[in-house]
This record gives sequence, C-alpha cells and structure tokens, in this order.
Amino acid sequence: MIVSSTLTPSDGELIQLAQTGNLSAFEQLVQRYDRRVLTIAASYVHSSDDAKDIYQEVFLRVYRSLGKFESRSEFSTWLYRITTNVCLSHRSRAKRHQHESLAGETDEEDGAYHAERAVAERTTDGDVHRREITERVAGALKVLSPRQRLVFTLRHYEGFKLREIADLMNVAEGSVKKYLFEATTRMRGELTDLIEEA
Repeated sequence: MIVSSTLTPSDGELIQLAQTGNLSAFEQLVQRYDRRVLTIAASYVHSSDDAKDIYQEVFLRVYRSLGKFESRSEFSTWLYRITTNVCLSHRSRAKRHQHESLAGETDEEDGAYHAERAVAERTTDGDVHRREITERVAGALKVLSPRQRLVFTLRHYEGFKLREIADLMNVAEGSVKKYLFEATTRMRGELTDLIEEA
C-alpha cells in the first residue's frame, strides 16, 4: 500500500525538519498555531498592537529555542507556556513604561477601535448594547492583576482546564483556583449592574 506524500505532517515531523533549518516547516508550525496564540494575546491585552507585539515575541522565542525542544511535552503545551510567559512579562514592561495612560486612551489609538465604533453607530440598539457590554467586560479585565487576568482569559476565553493552566503557568493548581476565584470576584464587583440586569 502506497502512502500519499500529501498527508499533513505531524507537529513532531515539522519540529524535526525545522530543527535542521527548514524554514518552510517552521512556517507550517506557525500557521498551525498562530490564530490561537493571537487570540490568547488579544484576550489578555485588549489592544491589537500589543497583541501583535506579543505574537511576534512568542514566535521569535519559539524560533530561537526550537533547537532545544526535546518533545518531553506536547509542542502546543510548550508553545502556550511561552505565550503565557510573554503575556505576563509584557504586562510588567507596560506598567514600567506607562505614565499617561488613562482608561480608554490606548484604545483610542487603536485603529480597530475606530472601525468598531463606526460599525456600532450604524447598527441596531441591540448591537450597540452588546458592544457596550463588551467594553465594560474589557474594562473590568483591566482591573485584574496580570496573573488573575491570564487565568481568567485562559479559562473563560480559551476553555483550558485548571490543571492545564497550572501546567502552562508552571504553578500549583491551587494557585490557579485562587487566581480564578479572585478574578471572578473582582469581575462580579465591577459588573454588578450588568449581572443584576441579566
């Protein structure tokens, strides 16, 4: 029986090829996971520019470290662990460089914000209401600590299980539960009126 050479290569096969310097194999790995990485980053920072910065740094780190990857864990687990680390370090750097940012100012600089605003102005009251809720939730996420926000994002936006988040963040599952509880409590406090309305 002849096996077709057009079969999709596994992560392991692509990693082996990429480790020998095959850029096409590395590009295939990036394409396989880029949307998930960008989604995690965007959920965490709520700014398309910051999300793109995180995305680029993640794959730059992956490229530099791929030669040391020994397949002791799944590639996806290793990749998402790098993503969580970059998100947390990005937040720390942003805090050090932040002097004038008031709530909403960074969003005003974001071109996506203007496009969404224009669409909202042409839509129904229901659509505008949903947009307002989305903005309120985004604002509430900003009050969380970096680790609380990351746990909340990975759990509720990305659907990771608690033990998976613990593995990604390299912390005990009990710590993840604590961060999630604190995040949920703070989010409820920020969004009390929306919860009561619902």
